[in-house]
Amino acid sequence: MTVIDSGSMSARDDVIFLLDVDNTLLDNDCVQGDLRNHLEHEFGTASRDRYWAIFQALREELGYADYLGALQRYRLGAMNDPRLLLMSSFLMDYPFADRLYPGSLETIKHLRAFGLTIILSDGDVVFQPRKVQRSGLWNAVEGRVLIYIHKERMLDDIEQHYPARHYVMVDDKLRILAAVKALWGERVTTVFVRQGQYALDAHNIATYPSADMTVERIGDLTHYDLPALLARPVLNDGL
Repeated sequence: MTVIDSGSMSARDDVIFLLDVDNTLLDNDCVQGDLRNHLEHEFGTASRDRYWAIFQALREELGYADYLGALQRYRLGAMNDPRLLLMSSFLMDYPFADRLYPGSLETIKHLRAFGLTIILSDGDVVFQPRKVQRSGLWNAVEGRVLIYIHKERMLDDIEQHYPARHYVMVDDKLRILAAVKALWGERVTTVFVRQGQYALDAHNIATYPSADMTVERIGDLTHYDLPALLARPVLNDGL
């Protein structure tokens, strides 16, 4: 499933920045922690664990996080619990703007001076766009938002909507950066942001090749101009 804005390009641009959302611009680990706490408070530890088991199983099945889909499956075992109606409100009304990493919006503004900034995320067709909108990221990129099931498999579609001579892809997952690099080669500069559970996982670091650049925090990118970004140094490399 894809969400595409109405302002896709018709002419090739020089540089386009493809920016991930979860644990790149927004602290999704913190969002999940708040969800766990809410589930435990409202439903108890057993129900919290049951929802999370369903969520993880559904993620393995679909390839992306589907919070509302997991809630639907959870409901099958708790059909008569009226508190489930409030659970969906917790998800849809969550204050995502409060979970942006420091410097996220400043980074988008900084990169916009060098080329188009595009939100490129994985997720479902309802909750993920809601997250992008309520966090303020949708407006920050002027509505240029792409959401796929597996974005690393959709490079042709990305090129069709936003053709460019060169792409800069910013993500917290080395697996995705490596897959994109393998297909686009020198046409893309990959930037690894060491934030969140996946970026700090030792197995992932050992399994996948390093990105062209590494930064510790998304806000670090505000310190680099376009030549520095495209020169592909290893920044703050702690690998």
